[in-house]
Amino acid sequence: MTSTTDADTAPDGYGELRAQLETLTTEAFRPELAEIDRLDTLEIARIMNSEDRSVPAAVGARLPEIAAAIDGTAERMARGGRLIYAGAGTAGRLGVLDASECPPTFNTDPSEVIGLIAGGPSAMVQAVEGAEDSKELAAADLDALDLTADDTVVGISASGRTPYAIGAVEHARTKGALTIGLSCNANSALGAAAEHGIEIVVGPELLTGSTRLKAGTAQKLVLNMLSTITMIRLGKTYGNLMVDVRASNEKLRARSRRIVSLATGASDEEIEAALAATDGEVKNAILTILGQVDGPTAADLLAASGGHLRAALTATPRTT
Repeated sequence: MTSTTDADTAPDGYGELRAQLETLTTEAFRPELAEIDRLDTLEIARIMNSEDRSVPAAVGARLPEIAAAIDGTAERMARGGRLIYAGAGTAGRLGVLDASECPPTFNTDPSEVIGLIAGGPSAMVQAVEGAEDSKELAAADLDALDLTADDTVVGISASGRTPYAIGAVEHARTKGALTIGLSCNANSALGAAAEHGIEIVVGPELLTGSTRLKAGTAQKLVLNMLSTITMIRLGKTYGNLMVDVRASNEKLRARSRRIVSLATGASDEEIEAALAATDGEVKNAILTILGQVDGPTAADLLAASGGHLRAALTATPRTT
């Protein structure tokens, strides 16, 4: 008698896919949690909290790779390049989230940090059938952005095998762009495809295969680092103050004034005058106060320093 495997008998090749998933740490079944639904709510919460505490350590183990990727990204963005995230499902949503936070936090143009999700904007709230399985779709999405060698493309996939994320990285490399592959499995296809492979191995999930949990948390932590530290390198902060914050609502207007106060120690009257003289630009207002220059001079000094406030301060008459 000839035996058959699941892969041989499963329709449409799903046996092969099942076999692939069974090799992934993120998909592993944990028999010790097989009766978690019978525990009381507090105990489940304790278990989940304990699981989450392991994530920062897993990220910490990959800090050298993360730092190298950030330096490469900042170097290209300083030349006018863009940071582009590409992923499907939860990974894609995390990329879109991180990109959308950059304009209000760092006063970037929406075109500077971009989040692509397989299936387009509607996939943020509803799965788009088959979108994550297409490398060609990723290439088309990047071509629509007129990708250049100064851009950085970050493929995001918990499994490290999602065709859309891999396709984005592969296509970006043909254009000379910097590529980063962020996954949560060791020896992933995505990591191998990218110049900078960042593999945060957080282990099996509380719910088998639910990679919006530990894997999602790990990806969010890394994306926080990629965007935030890149912006620090680009001079978007002064110390740990968000001096490029865009004051688009009352809360941010109040934060702007507080940032100027923390940076300068100036009186409320001086702060209001400085913001009025600089059209509400926090970084410029700080420079007018600390450097004792007017608004137009502050703008010129910042332009000459590439937006770096510390460098602009050294060029003011007060410090030269």
